[in-house]
Amino acid sequence: MPLLRTDHHQPPFWLPNGHFQSIYPALFRKITDVPYRRERILTPDDDFLDLDWAYATAQGNGPAPLVILSHGLEGNSTRQYILGMVRLLTRQGYDCLAWNYRSCGDEMNKQLRFYHSGATDDLDLVVQHALQKGYLSIQLMGFSLGGNLTLKYVGEQGSLLPPAVEKVVVFSVPMDLLACSRAIERAENRVYLRRFLSTLRPKVELKGKHYPDQIDFRQYRRVKSFYDFDHIYTAALHGFDGADHYYAQCSAKYFVEGIKVPTLIVNALNDPLVPADSLPQSLMADLPNVWLELTLHGGHCGFRPARLARDGTYWSETRALQFLKHPSFH
Repeated sequence: MPLLRTDHHQPPFWLPNGHFQSIYPALFRKITDVPYRRERILTPDDDFLDLDWAYATAQGNGPAPLVILSHGLEGNSTRQYILGMVRLLTRQGYDCLAWNYRSCGDEMNKQLRFYHSGATDDLDLVVQHALQKGYLSIQLMGFSLGGNLTLKYVGEQGSLLPPAVEKVVVFSVPMDLLACSRAIERAENRVYLRRFLSTLRPKVELKGKHYPDQIDFRQYRRVKSFYDFDHIYTAALHGFDGADHYYAQCSAKYFVEGIKVPTLIVNALNDPLVPADSLPQSLMADLPNVWLELTLHGGHCGFRPARLARDGTYWSETRALQFLKHPSFH
């Protein structure tokens, strides 16, 4: 499909660049009116996933469709970009399932492994669980790392994707993991790097105490970048031969050609963590089921509009709803 460049999203003048547009919502947007119902499911390897459900408050015709939402790196179901989307979708007649990756809920997971950008086995388990509950219409949505995970999942499933999965919408997607890992090392992005590493460090330390023969926390002193973390820990814990192998096996850009359902990818050109030139634009221009929409503004999982509606809805949430509601792209 043709690539789209849109200026429909206009940020406030007081958020003048991608950094401000990324950081402001993360720090100052507060959403407290989404009632979740927690469910824990077991994984085949004797671990668990915590799922947070929110149900439609508006009745439509027939059973409510379901949206499964996948959060970003070191996020969870309570991040503002998840809660904002869930609030709008439930008011529009959708049930929502926001799941927490291993180690990202309120309790550390039990197994040696954590989560990573390509752990589609857990996403498939969540989809299968929703199917077992009787949902006939399922949409997938992902943000940042969760966007890469979602694209990889639908791409590798291809024609084997459950027929109930009808559409996919993802935002701020690092489709080239190596390029994005290097981008976060830039001086202007060190604040993001420090934040991510500060939350990953105690997880590794705790895992090292539980699995002292398999995790050497002392190696953390060698971690100076995200590439280092992935090379020393992510790859080793998840069966990859180093960071480069992990990135090559899990970057969504290698899987989008297999996507068989309508899929919208929205990235901002001023995203500080996902360089625009890392997106496989020429490849996706020829894909029949994939649209790449590039906005001039928005930052990373930001997209606050210049004029905030009374209900507090962000541009990304309105855009996602528009795509889900219409059978063809507009």
